[in-house]
Amino acid sequence: MLADLQKALDQRQADGLLRQRRLLDSPQAEHIEMNSQQFLSFCSNDYLGLANHPTLIATMQEATGKAGVGSGASNLITGHHRYHDDLEKQLAQFVNMPAALLFSTGYMANIGALGALAGRGDAIFADKLNHACLNDGSYYSLADFHRFPHNDTEALEKLLKASKARRKLIAADAVFSMDGDLAPLKAYLALCEQYDAYLYVDDAHGFGVLGEHGQGSLNHLQLKSPRIIMMATLSKAAGIAGAFIAGEQVVVDYLIQAAKSYIYSTPAPPALSATLSASVTLIEQGDALRKRLQHSIATLKKHLDLNTWQLMPSETSVQPLLVGSNQAVLQLSEYLQAKGILVPAIRPPTVPKNTARLRISLSAAHSEADVIKLAQAINEAERELACRVM
Repeated sequence: MLADLQKALDQRQADGLLRQRRLLDSPQAEHIEMNSQQFLSFCSNDYLGLANHPTLIATMQEATGKAGVGSGASNLITGHHRYHDDLEKQLAQFVNMPAALLFSTGYMANIGALGALAGRGDAIFADKLNHACLNDGSYYSLADFHRFPHNDTEALEKLLKASKARRKLIAADAVFSMDGDLAPLKAYLALCEQYDAYLYVDDAHGFGVLGEHGQGSLNHLQLKSPRIIMMATLSKAAGIAGAFIAGEQVVVDYLIQAAKSYIYSTPAPPALSATLSASVTLIEQGDALRKRLQHSIATLKKHLDLNTWQLMPSETSVQPLLVGSNQAVLQLSEYLQAKGILVPAIRPPTVPKNTARLRISLSAAHSEADVIKLAQAINEAERELACRVM
């Protein structure tokens, strides 16, 4: 087995697919220290710049003094603290849903919820570009799993029309994490009404960024229905950790009884929930932060001047730069790193073959000068790297 594992690693290296961990020596921010060097970072999902916010640090310290550092038991034994309960109520109210349920991570939320809500005899219909945890949750559920081309409502309708499943769920990212575009959720909800299905929305990259006061993609698109179940992570715009699922009260009540990743896990420390409550308040009051973020997006587009590489269409914090081959995107990422700028190279299987890209993550914490510096470095890289190839 060990020889086989090494062979697989060697092949990944040869294919330009071997992933490397970076060692961070500073708080998460737009300027970080990594491997004892200073970098301008466009790697983080900390879209509003809250991960190192002084109010949240002070709240965490105070709450830890009151609640300790661990939850000590699963939610259904003695692990469900008042801080957890208060945060669930606050989140439900914030996203205008009847109820919400906390999970330790978005991955655990998706595999737990999909595994509980669908099973044998049911069907899940998923966008081919969905995040891996939506796919894994669908496989885990043992329901029939149907994947349709990205944002293709006609293909989805054909699958729904042909389905004889007892229970049908459409599962989709609201904002696609590697493309930055939005799912046609309004059309999906109409299909749910027509074919008696339910819409499961992963709003990891929309929560806190889109919608009135950052309420998320559903608010941004003015969608509300008892057929909608949403998940959002609390490690991105909220700047901390965790996730929640929101929907009808009966959905949350059922997940408490049936979602295995909830039942059989110890919840996150209560102090995290107290800190997240403060974070949600900052999000709600953060219109100025979202305005700065939109300015950064516009600045990047204005200052990029490219002939070969293409910035994919996105109006969100995720700005993917399509390069093509694995080796080319690694070369570009390394070029930028040599100039003190970190942008991750995204390769298959995370994205389709021959669509390797830089995933530029913009934050309200970035200054205009930061974004212009990135754009100019990319412009220079295209010219210099093209000359080397010739």
